Amino acid sequence: MLSDNLKLLASVLAVVGAIALFYTLGDSSVLVRALIVVAGVVVAAGIALTSEPGRAVWQFALATRTEVRKVVWPTRRETAQSTMIVILMVLVVGIYLWLLDAVSFWAIYDLALGLG
Repeated sequence: MLSDNLKLLASVLAVVGAIALFYTLGDSSVLVRALIVVAGVVVAAGIALTSEPGRAVWQFALATRTEVRKVVWPTRRETAQSTMIVILMVLVVGIYLWLLDAVSFWAIYDLALGLG
């Protein structure tokens, strides 16, 4: 438990150190500074993955990848048909709401208030 906390602390410090170097080396090339940050994040991930919570996250990621492979993705035709149905329904609901608004406006201003 204590060693896991120390590993996680070390990984946070690696990221913080990389970010600090990014700003400290302001006169250097942006590419070099960005590579330092990327290297810091990679080192931090490597340290974090050696802890028990890191291994749990890695196992979760692997299980997630396995589950995503089981998904049956829609075909291009099914996607196009679903998109067209959504567009059609948006138009139908939009027209319905516009008519409802127009009728309400007419009922309130012309009939109820007599301003029409």
